[in-house]
Formats: sequence, C-alpha cells, structure tokens
Amino acid sequence: MRPPFALAALLLLPLTLFADGPADNQPDDVRRIPKLGIELSPDDKITAYLLQRLDALGRKIDEVRDGEDSPTKASLNDIEVLYRAAKTAVDHQEFFAPDELHKAQILVNEADGRLVEGPERWTSKTGLVVRGYRSKIDHSIQPYGLVVPPDYQPGGEMRYRLDVWFHGRGETLSEVNFLHERMNSVGQFAPPDTIVLHPYGRYCNANKFAGEVDVLEAIEDVKKHYPIDEDRISVRGFSMGGAAAWQFATHYSDRWFAANPGAGFAETPRFLNVFQNETLEPTWYEKKLWRLYDCDLYALNLLQCPTVAYSGEIDKQKQAADVMAEALAEHGVPLTHVIGPQTAHKYHPDSAKIVDDKLASLAEVGRERFPPHVRLETYTLKYNRMNWVTLDALGEHWERAAIDAKITDASQLAVTTENVTAMSFEFPSGRSPFAKAHPVSVEIDGQTLDAPATTSDGSWMISLHRDGEAWQVGPLESASLRKRHDLQGPIDDAFMDSFIFVRPTGESPHATFDEWCHAELDRAIEHWRRHFRGDARVKDDTAITDDDVANANLVLWGDPTSNAVLKRIADKLPIAWTNDSITVGEKAFPSDQHALILIQPNPLNPNRYVVLNSSFTFREYAYLNNARQVPMLPDWAVIDLQTKPNSRTPGKVVAADFFDENWKLKPARE
Repeated sequence: MRPPFALAALLLLPLTLFADGPADNQPDDVRRIPKLGIELSPDDKITAYLLQRLDALGRKIDEVRDGEDSPTKASLNDIEVLYRAAKTAVDHQEFFAPDELHKAQILVNEADGRLVEGPERWTSKTGLVVRGYRSKIDHSIQPYGLVVPPDYQPGGEMRYRLDVWFHGRGETLSEVNFLHERMNSVGQFAPPDTIVLHPYGRYCNANKFAGEVDVLEAIEDVKKHYPIDEDRISVRGFSMGGAAAWQFATHYSDRWFAANPGAGFAETPRFLNVFQNETLEPTWYEKKLWRLYDCDLYALNLLQCPTVAYSGEIDKQKQAADVMAEALAEHGVPLTHVIGPQTAHKYHPDSAKIVDDKLASLAEVGRERFPPHVRLETYTLKYNRMNWVTLDALGEHWERAAIDAKITDASQLAVTTENVTAMSFEFPSGRSPFAKAHPVSVEIDGQTLDAPATTSDGSWMISLHRDGEAWQVGPLESASLRKRHDLQGPIDDAFMDSFIFVRPTGESPHATFDEWCHAELDRAIEHWRRHFRGDARVKDDTAITDDDVANANLVLWGDPTSNAVLKRIADKLPIAWTNDSITVGEKAFPSDQHALILIQPNPLNPNRYVVLNSSFTFREYAYLNNARQVPMLPDWAVIDLQTKPNSRTPGKVVAADFFDENWKLKPARE
C-alpha cells in the first residue's frame, strides 16, 4: 500500500523562486543575499554554550582525522558536515532567527552521537538521514539529505530506485536550516521502495554551475553507500527545483528513467520579461550564453527522457511547462502535463497522485540504455553525450548542433548531423546491435562509409570526423589545441571542477590595476563562500606546485609582472599583455587603465584551464532571480578600469569574444 504524504508536505507551500518584483530590477540598489543574520553575543548563555560545544566538537573531529584508521575516520564527512554547518553560521553571521541556534545545537548533538556510536548510528538507519561528501571543486564538505525506505537493510540484495528532489528557492536556506529540515521533513514525495535524495545544490542557485556539480557528486556519493539501481534514477522538483529538473532532464537526458519538473522556469529571456517585468538589454555574447542553460533549446533531448510536467492551473510559473510544450511540439511530441485544477503555486493532492502513479509506471520500465534511435541537441561540448553517441567537436560553439543516429538493421547505421565535425559511437562488451562477422555500413549526411564489424566480445565503436566537406573514419587529429568536452569554456566552466585562486605576490607597475585586482580577488573569495557555499582554495603564486598544475584549474590574479605563474605563460597566450598594453589582434588597450579576463587551456597543462582575473561571471544583481544566473562574459574580455565595478560587471567591458574551436582569436568584430 502506498504511504500517504507527510502531513507537513501537504500543509506547507514549497519555497518560491519569485524575486521582489520591480524593486529587484534596480542594479544600483541590490539587497544582500543571503542577508546578514542576527548578531550573536558571547555573553548570551545560549550562544556561549553553542560556541563551547563547537570548540569541543572541532577538537574531537581533529583527533579522529589525525588518529588511526577506523570506520569512524572513513565516515568523517558525515560528521564534519554537521559541524561545518553550525560553524559557518557562527563565523559568517548566518543565523537568521533565534530558533536557529537551537537547530545548530541539534546538529552538534547528532555529530557527538555519531562520534561516540560510530557509523552504525546512521549508515543503517531508515527514514530521514543527513550525510555529506567532500567536493572535488573546492574540497569543502557539502550536505545532502535522504529518505531511506523502512525495508532497507545494509548488505541486502535489493537495488533501490533513486528519486533526486530539487528544493525551492530559499534565501535563508543556510546549511543549518537545510540539514534541520532534512532531519524533520519527508518532503513532497516519498514513493515506496525508493531512496529520495535531497541535494543542497550549493544553496540557492537553481542547481547551476557548482550547484549542478553538487547534484552529480551527491548522486555518486549515495551510490557508494546504498544499492542504487542505475536504470531507475529520476530527477524531480518544484518551483526553483522545477527549473533544476528541466535543466537536468534536457542536459543529462540519458541518465534518468524519468523527469518530473514542477513550475519553475525553463529559460532566461521570456521568464524575466514575464515574471520580473524586466527590460532586457543583453550584449550579443550574453544572448549566445543563454544557450548554455535555456532548456527549450535542448527540448529534442527529452525524446530520450520520459517527462511528466506538473503545474497549478492558475500558477504563473505554468509558463515553464508551456514554453517546453511549445518546444517539444516543434519535434512532434506532445508534453505530458498534469495540471492541478484551480491551483496556484503548489501541488494539488489529486494531481500529486497522478504524477506519482506515472513515475511508478515509468520506474517499472526503467531507463533504456541503448535505444536503437538516438537524437542529441546541444550548443556546447559541455553537454555532448547521449546514450551511445558522443559529440567530439563542433563546427562553431553556441550555434545549434545535432546528431540523429539510427540503427536501421543488423549491418547499417544511418546518421545525419548539423554543425558537427567529429563524433563517436560506442557499444560496450555484449551490447553491439550489429551482427558478428558482418561489415557495418554507416550512411552519414549522404555518404556511405565502411565501418569495422562487431568484435569477439560483442562490442563496437567507431570515430568519425570531417575532412573538409567529407566524412572520414577515425578520430579528429589536430596538432593544435581544440575545444573539447570540459575544456570548451566559457569562463564559468572553470568553476565546475577543482580550482585554485592564485594570489600575486609581486606588485603591478600600475596602481589602478593593482587596487582593482586585489579588490576583485577579495570579492571572489567572499562571494564563492556566500553564493556557492564553499571555501575557495587560495595559494600564493610562489607556492603553486606541479601537483596543483596537474590537478586544478588555476585562476591567476594579477598581471605578468605581479603574478609569477602568469609571467611563465604570458608569451603563450593568444592575447599579448605587457606593461604598456593589452593587444587583441590589431587593437591595443593601455595596461595602466585596463585588465584582461580570459580562459583557455593551461599552457603548463592543456588538460586543465587557466583563468585570468575572474571568478564566476554573474554578480550580485543576478542573485536576485535564478533565471539571471547565467554566464555574463565569454572566453575573454578587456575591462576598462576607469569605470568602477558594480553589481553586474567588474568594470566597463570594452572588448569581449569567444575564441574559435582551436582556442585562437576570431577576426575582430566591426
């Protein structure tokens, strides 16, 4: 019998993603997010007691970390995540109401209990469980919550369905509040025989950028600890969480047995115009960069991901599903859209049951890993895979690229492409759809190519590339750099993997630049913590090691005089930077009043990025509405420092563009 929803889930409306309307359309008057919390006084008994307990807990955690290997040491992330939540709220004035001090005490109690009783306290627990993992991005401990079904037994043979549920917008959703909620609320849905994962998503960013990576890392951490059925993982959410569900459904379509977006937003320009009443005046490159996350442009991918959308009939955020329905209709596919009758921004109980039944039916079928017909639509190599198809190189980034690959019989593959210059098809051992001992013919864009036969272990793979207008068998060979998956830009992409801020120890010959550089670095450190809830790793330029070069994206602050690492690579950059000028092609900008921002593969290690003078590129104005949180700069930009940084830009952008597919300058724009 299917269990009823938790009472709290029916009584509480989901957190909304609405901003404050016209008041949040003023870039010169931007409220702080998150707001500063209440001031704590060490003379207050409750505060003093919490500080005392945190100090003791920190020492205990250090003792376990420095001690001999043990089950508790191996599971220390699940203890440290509780400590870090409370400590962060204390250190950064992020208790937003007096009762949150009590919530922090509860987290400390749980951490102490875990230290005393060991991992059995929580690793075998059913019901509500909170855990943590160490992120590859900044090595911080990040939290997530689980709903574990009552029949779960560690070591059992059953493999569980996993539903990933994205939370709504909450500007005061600190780690303390998130973990406390996950220890006390089941949430909107808790299907039987299903583990429900509630990722934190790095706070309040609609699971974009580091929030996106948080989801992927949390899923992997859950799979380490629980027996998850790889073919029965879904993505679901409501409000801001619905926006995240659309994003994951369209950008990672082949990973899920189903997607269930509710309300939210699906793209940037139409949503901001309708809901924020904002007059948009984007630059040409900002409009192109909307194509990173605008889900309607990736709608074709939903043919690989069964999707059940939900909206309240009178909810303005029904707009998201309407936009996606329009986009899917262009491909001849009606969107399954469950609508709550006369319902505003919440789930109608009758509709919730319909949605639950549809997801249960889809879970019985599970994900189809190797469908005979695969369609992929993208604008960037960041999102370049679908089932057995991989897009390896584009004709031009940020223009539509598509692959339609269909197995027509036991010896033929039919392929059509758009804006694609290299791709691969791969079926692992035992999965080849083609007959053994029989040559395979690939019909591609009007050409016929001979392909190898299925191997003795039942696997099959082939790489194809364009040579001029003709397709050839084999991978794309290039003597120079080229854009490829996870090394394609823009600047914000560097902050979706391990990175280090590299502080200059030298002094620039230009005081204006030096002042700007150090102020922007300080801001970057603070805003990484504030917005993406981590602790950016910062090292002096003279302290960077070979290991750092090998394993992290290096974000170099300074100029070739002040930063020793930048000095080493300056002559290998596509834009020349000297004490006199920053030279882009035939145009020069005086170095005493300009700064260079840039991303490209690191000349010291072309498998990692180097970034100059930038953190993530959207700023405080974008924090006010999640649809604004998109890249604001392309692959490079020259900044005029005579205009002071503000809530939208680090100064006046006087030149900016993308590099070409070989990481070289494009011809100057008129």
